[in-house]
Amino acid sequence: MAVQAAEREASTRVPQVPLRTRRRAWLLVAGLLAMVVCAGAFTLVYLGADARVQVLAAARPLAVGQTISAGDLQVVRIVPDTGMALLPATAASQVIGRSVAVPVAAGTLLSEAQLGPVQWPAAGQAVAALPVKPGRLPAGLAAGSPVLVVNVAQDPLLGSDPPVEMPPIPATVVAVAEGVDGTGTAVVTLLLAHADAVAVAGAAGDLALVLAWGSR
Repeated sequence: MAVQAAEREASTRVPQVPLRTRRRAWLLVAGLLAMVVCAGAFTLVYLGADARVQVLAAARPLAVGQTISAGDLQVVRIVPDTGMALLPATAASQVIGRSVAVPVAAGTLLSEAQLGPVQWPAAGQAVAALPVKPGRLPAGLAAGSPVLVVNVAQDPLLGSDPPVEMPPIPATVVAVAEGVDGTGTAVVTLLLAHADAVAVAGAAGDLALVLAWGSR
């Protein structure tokens, strides 16, 4: 009888989970909760620290007088500058269909001052097209590049008269059209002072461009 009673007691006894195993389970749950809380806190801090706003920029070069289409615009995120009145991305529908007042390079952030009636060139300035022969156009020349227009020294063996002395003339590149003829001549459109434009247009002999960052 004593044996049967012991067997019945053993069969009804609830197995005891070791204390160490229970502690490990609670530690695992606490660790998972801590990870979730930390991830949420990091997300809130990151979103709060991101002070960038969405503004409009030119997706490609825009010419003076050009009507803006949806394909001419792109949205970029920047940290706002209180000194720049940029157009927000939400104004895209109001910008489409308007005309460009000044030349705009690709990637330029757009502002209200760049839109409207043609305002270019400004008073006292002029635009001139300059043919440049191969070898006299620096690599990397693009719209917005500052350059110096200089006379090309003539070969005395050719017997031609030397060109009229002309000091280097500062200018800004507006556009570059390469290979306009079979000789590889490029036509560079320049923005420069009105008097300098007249001098360049009337210069005798060949002219060359020198890329001159920081010369203005």
